[in-house]
This record gives sequence, structure tokens and C-alpha cells, in this order.
Amino acid sequence: MIDLHYWPTPNGHKITLFLEEAGLEYRIVPVDIGNGAQFEPDYLRISPNNKMPAIVDHAPAGGGAPISVFESGAILVYLANKTGRFFADDVRSKIHVNEWLMWQMAGLGPMTGQYGHFHVYAPEQIDYARDRYRNEVLRLLGVLDRQLQGRAFITGDDYTIADMACYPWINPYTKAPLDLSVFSALQRWHASIAARPATQRAYALTKTVNPDAGKPLSNEEKKILFGQR
Repeated sequence: MIDLHYWPTPNGHKITLFLEEAGLEYRIVPVDIGNGAQFEPDYLRISPNNKMPAIVDHAPAGGGAPISVFESGAILVYLANKTGRFFADDVRSKIHVNEWLMWQMAGLGPMTGQYGHFHVYAPEQIDYARDRYRNEVLRLLGVLDRQLQGRAFITGDDYTIADMACYPWINPYTKAPLDLSVFSALQRWHASIAARPATQRAYALTKTVNPDAGKPLSNEEKKILFGQR
């Protein structure tokens, strides 16, 4: 059994995508980040950077004590190694998947997150920041679109953890949508993943776990999410 400490955000969706695809037995432990659950001492013991998601695997390969993993990219690698799925079968292919996983972790995720912050959540409009992150996200989407040309998935014919990492970060802000019409390969890829039954099951958890998903954040929630030092 895997405990998934989760809230329905793009990084949280990455892990439910994998777990649903792999058919692993898991239990969701909600981490209400708007109410500060990520700062509770018990949670910090498994996720010291007070971020979500994290997992605890109570039946790790080889037995022994439970294993906890934090950081969504590290969790995907752990689960791929545990199951032998959605990574690759040879060293060269694994490098390729890992490159694009790290690309998402270092670029697409953080830059899209900053885009969302300054376009959706910031208390004042800062034109420089809004333009800076919009332009960088569009640049990154162009990189991904070029990579996807002639490929079913990011690294080739197989669906991998690189795809699972990137998918939730494509245009996630309904209140600040980007025009993706120029990215035809990306749109085709995104639609193919959206149609997967496991993807639909993963995203159906959103309202189950957080019935208020999609509603504006309160000032107190913004203070908790964006005011920590």
C-alpha cells in the first residue's frame, strides 16, 4: 500500500496519473495546502520542504521499513523503478526520459507556476513579471511542440514519466488561458493523454478531495500559500 499525500494541483496530478496507469494500490492522505497542512510536523518529517506531494511506500521492493519520497519528479522515478514501467528498458532511453523529466522540473513547472502567480494570484499587476513569465512559458511550450513533432509521446512511441510530469502543467490556469493554437503537435499529444481512462480517473479525484477546487482563494489562503518565509 502506498500513502499518497496529495492535493489536486499539477504536481499532485503527476502522481495520480502514474498510480492510476500502473494500477498500484494507494490511499490518498489529503494535504490541504490552503489551510497549512503542509507545515504540520508529521508532514514535514516526510516532506521537509513543506511542499506536496509526497508518498510513503509501506511495501517497498526488497521489503524492510516503509520508504518515504518527496518531490514529484523523485516520486515518479521511484515508482517507475518499483514497477519497471513508464521509464525505459535501456540506459540510453532512460537518459532521454530523465532529460525531459528534469526539463519539466526545472523549467516548465516553475515558469508556468510563476506565470499563474502573476496572472491569477498576485495582489497587484506587475507588467514586467506578467510579460516575463508569459514569454518564457510560450518559449518552453514551443520547445515541447518541436520535440513532439513526429512522435506520439515526448521521447518516442511510449508513454513515460516525462509525459506524466509535463501533461498537468500545460495551460493549467483557466483564469489566465494561453493561446495554444500555434502548437499543433502539443495539442495532439495533450488530447491523446486526456483521453486515457487513467487520466480521467486521476482528474476525477479533484472534486472528491477538494470540493472547492476552482474557487477563488481567500486572503487567508493566499497568506498561507504565498506569505511564508
